[in-house]
Amino acid sequence: MHTITRLSADEFRAGVEGLAGVLADTVAGGSSVGFLSPFGRDAAAAWWRTRQPAVDDGSLVVWAAHGPGGAADGITGTVSLALEPKPNGRHRAEIVKLMVHRDARGRGLGRALLATAEQAAARAGAGLLLLDTETGSTAERLYLATGWTRYGVVPGYATDPAGALRDCSFFYKQLA
Repeated sequence: MHTITRLSADEFRAGVEGLAGVLADTVAGGSSVGFLSPFGRDAAAAWWRTRQPAVDDGSLVVWAAHGPGGAADGITGTVSLALEPKPNGRHRAEIVKLMVHRDARGRGLGRALLATAEQAAARAGAGLLLLDTETGSTAERLYLATGWTRYGVVPGYATDPAGALRDCSFFYKQLA
């Protein structure tokens, strides 16, 4: 059983090392989440620290999952919700950095993290969610299975950790 917790600004600061473990593992596993190999825990922690101001001001909400599998420090997965600050876009938000440690996959954690972020978005008044992911990835299959609509594919949009260009699928979901 996993426990998913929304991180306060202080909990986020304290959890950076654990979040870094999940991010570094995700990149090491070949997932295209914005980083190139080699990409270790120190670089991952430095990236997470750049997110602190957005967590502090509430424009980025981050959850951490704890449970079986994952890094030694106990964080097994994470998801973030970026709230739109523009007045004409406050009805929408973006799902970013949904990641599950390779040792914790196959247990429904990605689906649970996604549902958590979707529910929080609805409570925050966001009726439209957006995200992007590598075309053909396990993540894309998750989004398709959970009611997301692919509205386009951009060829060669980003590279995987090895530097190979990959297509990217863009999705939206309208919340009830």
